[in-house]
Amino acid sequence: MRLSRFFMPILKENPKEAEIVSHRLMLRAGMIRQQSQGIYSWLPLGKKVLDKVNTIIREEQNRAGAIELSMPTLQSAELWQESGRYDAYGKEMLRIKDRQDRPMLYGPTNEEMVTDIFRSSVKSYKDLPLNLYHIQLKFRDEIRPRFGTMRSREFMMKDAYSFDLTREGAEHSYNKMFAAYLRTFDRLGLRAIPMRADTGPIGGNLSHEFIILADTGESEVFCHKDFVGFDIPGANTDFDSVEGLKAIFDKWTSLYAATSEMHDEAAFNAVPEGDRLSARGIEVGHIFYFGTKYSEPMGAKVQGPDGKEHFVHMGSYGIGPTRLVPAIIEASHDENGIIWPASVAPFDVVVINMKAGDEACDDTCELIYAALTKAGKDVLYDDTGDRAGTKFATADLIGVPVQIIAGPRAVANGEIEVKDRKTGARETMTIEAAINRFVA
Repeated sequence: MRLSRFFMPILKENPKEAEIVSHRLMLRAGMIRQQSQGIYSWLPLGKKVLDKVNTIIREEQNRAGAIELSMPTLQSAELWQESGRYDAYGKEMLRIKDRQDRPMLYGPTNEEMVTDIFRSSVKSYKDLPLNLYHIQLKFRDEIRPRFGTMRSREFMMKDAYSFDLTREGAEHSYNKMFAAYLRTFDRLGLRAIPMRADTGPIGGNLSHEFIILADTGESEVFCHKDFVGFDIPGANTDFDSVEGLKAIFDKWTSLYAATSEMHDEAAFNAVPEGDRLSARGIEVGHIFYFGTKYSEPMGAKVQGPDGKEHFVHMGSYGIGPTRLVPAIIEASHDENGIIWPASVAPFDVVVINMKAGDEACDDTCELIYAALTKAGKDVLYDDTGDRAGTKFATADLIGVPVQIIAGPRAVANGEIEVKDRKTGARETMTIEAAINRFVA
């Protein structure tokens, strides 16, 4: 993509409304634009990052055996009245009526709807276990939306829902998602710590929030410091192994870790003082087991091997992609801008033409741009006539992992400069060597 043809409205000044680093950088880099309170458009640069986050989420959900579907954003109030949550959910739910005066709602979550889909289609235990997920825009009318897309009213959510015949089966499904979440956040460049959490309006009696530690976190969290060094489950994890997944769950819940709502001061004080970690945290995922909370009132049951009907045991599992993007920025930035992990960077490489219009610089940049693009790299080519300082500032701000810099003097010697955005390290090499490094 040539920068001269890309839509990326950079802001030179820090927006006054931005309270935290990620909000400020996302606005400055032209990733998002606020449309109304707590509601944002995702502009092309932000959309590219968001799409890459969603791709990783999908890959890990699929690896764990979940199956993707798509459910509507508008839901009938009847389903929520059936479950008993319509009146209990609170003012965060946006309630509306259609032209026939039927009560509807803009879905904040989908337990009722997916239960309705399940009960109309699945009748036998032989079709279990089942885990259905989708990635969808949702709406919760937050009383105080803030921090950009970190806490917005309209947001994107990956929510999965598991169905099992027994509690034991449901716990295995829970452990699948537990391991899948550890892998997902690791691939996004984050160290997420699972912590005991309050179930809130979702309900149930088993719940974990996945928290990344950040100074701008919304709440205080407490854990054992050894969590930061735990090994992440590998790509070869057997998601059918009950014992293997239970071992992962047991290891990652063996030490103290809790959000402020679930904090036990006495238990935390029992941790050796040098091993205690108290910090601010950002929630990036939340998983729940809630048994038959929805299946009983909504009649979601299957015939078991004993010939009798059994209400299914359910769980739900959420990740907020539009929350993850700023969380990644909070965890990875410097005074010059964003530092994207390679897995979610909007571009793999930015080629910077230091003197657009100079024949040698133009030819060199075109050669590199064509070679890397042909090799499958996502390349941004800064072919604008901006000054060198502006080009460098833009490249640092948007956080592309690798910068390839072509200036007249270096090109005359058959060389270019390669800069690592994360470390700042610069290396001069031949044009051919640079192409070979990133094409290989």
